[in-house]
Amino acid sequence: MSEVRNMTAEGGGVVRAGEGALPHAVRRFGIYAAVALVIFLAGLVPMWLRANTVASQRDAARRELQLSRMQNMLASAAVDAERGEYEPARQEASDFFTALRERLDDGGAEETLSAAQREGLKPLLIGRDDVITLLARNDPAAGPRLLEMYAAFRRAINGAPPETKAAW
Repeated sequence: MSEVRNMTAEGGGVVRAGEGALPHAVRRFGIYAAVALVIFLAGLVPMWLRANTVASQRDAARRELQLSRMQNMLASAAVDAERGEYEPARQEASDFFTALRERLDDGGAEETLSAAQREGLKPLLIGRDDVITLLARNDPAAGPRLLEMYAAFRRAINGAPPETKAAW
């Protein structure tokens, strides 16, 4: 017992079994947890950035696909009307005008069209009823009207008239 008093008197104190090991284990666990968190974040941040980039590319591809589908509907309607197949042309033209109206009305969540494109495409809706009526009546004048609309659609989407190649 004298040894214990001497150690206490010298400031060393008496250490009981397991008393000093607990804070050391907690400190070690904290270090391991911090290292694991850093490693987790080192892997998460690049993946998150990549996911955002890929999501942006996906959204851009969807917008382009929607515009391509609309262009395809109008071109198909024009071709069918020129071939004298007025009912399929009427259905395709109707689908085109419905899709165009949806894109023009869609001002918020999914911005498919720019403001300049919107302004360029609005006049196409003015002739909607006339074209649908011409197609319903099997009128051959519908073909050229649809071709004019197709050219106007391309100008509005591309921002400029398509270039014409010089004759060789």
